[in-house]
Formats: sequence, C-alpha cells, structure tokens
Amino acid sequence: MEDVPHEMNAVVLDAYTGPASLRIARRAVPRPGPGQVLVKIAASPLNPSDIAFIHGTYGFRHPPPVVPGQEGAGTVVAAGEGLMGRYFLGKRVACLKMEEGDGMWAEYALASAMGGVLPLDAAVGMEQGSMSAINPMTASAFVEIARREGHRAFVMSPAAGSLGRMINRLAQLHGIHVINVVRRKAQVDLLLDLALVALNSSDEDFVERLGDACLEHECRLAFDAVAGPLTHQLLSAMPHDSRVTVFGGLSKEPASAGIEHLVFEGKSIDGFWLGPWLLKKGPLGILRLWRRAQALMSTALQSTIRERVPLEDAPHAMRAYMDQMTGGKFLLIPNMSVSS
Repeated sequence: MEDVPHEMNAVVLDAYTGPASLRIARRAVPRPGPGQVLVKIAASPLNPSDIAFIHGTYGFRHPPPVVPGQEGAGTVVAAGEGLMGRYFLGKRVACLKMEEGDGMWAEYALASAMGGVLPLDAAVGMEQGSMSAINPMTASAFVEIARREGHRAFVMSPAAGSLGRMINRLAQLHGIHVINVVRRKAQVDLLLDLALVALNSSDEDFVERLGDACLEHECRLAFDAVAGPLTHQLLSAMPHDSRVTVFGGLSKEPASAGIEHLVFEGKSIDGFWLGPWLLKKGPLGILRLWRRAQALMSTALQSTIRERVPLEDAPHAMRAYMDQMTGGKFLLIPNMSVSS
C-alpha cells in the first residue's frame, strides 16, 4: 500500500453559481474517520446531478468552498476504524459522495464503508467503474419499478443521453417498451438504432403523437428529469390512473399538473432519488442489484466516453457538458496533465 501524501489537487466550488465558480486548488488530503475509507481517485464523471449541485439545486449543499463530484472510482488506500473499512483496503471500488463533506473531483476522496464504496468486478476498468453507480443503478431501479408494478411500457424523458440509452438497452432485455422523449430532431435520429418510439417534444403534434404511443402500448408510467410544462404534457398524454415520477429538473421550473389530472383522472406525480431508494433495499439488496449491474457493464449498462480531461479543465468541461449533454460522458482524470 502506497504512502498517502499530505496535500492533493482538487476542484473547488466557491459559490453555487455554476461553472464560473469552479477552480483548482491545493487541499489537505482528508483522513478517514470511523466507518470511512480514503479512495485514490482514478476517474470521476460529470453527471446531471453535478450540474444541479454546482447551481445549489441538489438535495443537499454545504458551505463553500466545497469539492463537487457525486461518483468516481479508484483504490482504497486507507481506512478508519471498523471491519468494513479494513475489508476494502487495497480494493478497486466505485465510490459515491457522502451527504456531508467533499465529493470526488479530487486526487483523494472520503467515502462511507457502508454503502459508499462498492467493489468493482475484475472485468470492469476504472473508467467504466467510475460511471457504474449513478446511471446503471438508476436504470436498474426504473426497470425494476416498472416490472414490479406490472408495466409493459413507460415513457423516458429526456432519453438521448447516457442514462436514456442505457435504460433502452436494459428495458429491451426484459421485454419492456420505452417511449422516448427528446428535445431535438438530431436526438431522434440518435435513438433510431435503439428505440421503437422516439418523439421530439419541440414538434407541434408532440402531445398528440405521445398520446397515440401511450394508448398503443397501454403506458401508465413516465420517468421525467425535465419537469416544468413537460410533466403536464406527459400527464395529458397518458390514460387515467397514470403516474409521472420526477427525478430531475432540467427545465429549472416546478413540475406542472392540471386539476383535471389529479382530481378527475386519477393521475399522480411522485419523485425518485437514487440514494434513499437504495437505502430502503438494505445492504443485501444493494449488493444483489450491484452484482447484476456489474455483469452488464460491458453491454447494456456501458457508458460512452466523450472526452477525458484533467482536473484543471473541469470548468471548461462542465460548460461543454451543459451545452451538449448527449454524445457521451466527460471524465475527470486526476493524474492526467494539462498537456496530455
């Protein structure tokens, strides 16, 4: 096991105002407390949840300066008190940001030994491993929810990004139809190789075509990361006793519903947040879900990498990602030099 330095490079957010408030800084390497491990980070992706975090609209926020980054992968190089921490010493893991403290956009990061680190299969590399928690587990959750409730189809919005494509591949394995909603014609074309139905929400006849697709496939469930007026459109398109599950707010507007939906048509809106959903499954349930996901990391749950960038380029990468969220993931690589 290597010596752990006293200082490291990290991406720091000085205020919850977006990419302009990101900078590189030298910080002390944190020391793991009881039930914690220290992970030497090999890679960490940019996710929609990171966009929400740096704008102060995620489920938790900390007094800045703070290190962002919801997930990553690396090697456990130190552990605090507790059997679980010692078990993970020297192991390759995917890791998730703790609710309190700093995230993964750094050379080293702390994670909880109880659910915050998950062992990577030998066949899963660090780069895919760094993207193997949030999107693959969310995709697995949505398909599990649909199957458990007996749905043979559901709507996914937006559908052209990494998560949407992942959900399409996984749903196909279980015989579930996905009605995909995107925001541009080019994104419809992007999904032609995966999806039976892909609809552009910018088209004038979008709601009518969405209603026809929901009727054809008897679709009463939608997963929506846009919110705003789109939630209202999804509710309008689906038959009575339908539900929209909101899991993001890319529109930066409240989810909208009509009185007719909620009162007279038996429709509803609820929310999904991966962390609390996983906690309800308990350690054994999480491990079973994780093992199934790891087995599919080279096929249905594989992520496309658009660009690898050093920590110093995090502000530029985040702006580029926000401008175009399709086409693959940006990966922050801590040991990558600016000139490489």
